[in-house]
Amino acid sequence: MGEVRQPQPVKVFVGILTANVHVLPELRDSLEQHSGSIDLQSQVLEFDYTNYYEAEMGKGLKRVFFGFQRLINPEALIDLKLFTNLVEQNLVQNGKRTVNLDPGYLTPARVVLASTKDFGHRLYLSRGIYGEVTLMYQKKDFRALPWTYPDYRSEAYLHFFRELRAVYMKQLSAHISTPEPQ
Repeated sequence: MGEVRQPQPVKVFVGILTANVHVLPELRDSLEQHSGSIDLQSQVLEFDYTNYYEAEMGKGLKRVFFGFQRLINPEALIDLKLFTNLVEQNLVQNGKRTVNLDPGYLTPARVVLASTKDFGHRLYLSRGIYGEVTLMYQKKDFRALPWTYPDYRSEAYLHFFRELRAVYMKQLSAHISTPEPQ
């Protein structure tokens, strides 16, 4: 019989998709109030992988990722997804979203995204939230899976996740070597 153990803490990130980059400082503040300090931010990246969001959010979409310093229990992804949904709702204009927020977390072995949509490759977590392994870390790099979105396969995104993983591995090493308070 396997022994039940607590999971390692994970590194949280949020991907922001918007045509209105002027909202990024406001989003950063809101996300930091909820999830703590941001310790890594990607460049503002062009989002031209699909026109799926254009009818709702307009053209000229940009993607930015924020990585958060505080490591958390993976279960907290549920609360983060529910929070980001509220932030999206608060920024709706004329019945349309102006931002799409994609929260997730990184472990040494994978990148996980949260979703409210059920598909065959997603596991139900709780409270209407599903989790999807989007990238796996194998042979010293991230690998896409059959369902990985085209943008998450791009070199720009993989570069961000490599950097985020490097920061996380240093944090995890320090976390493990620090004795727990008694």
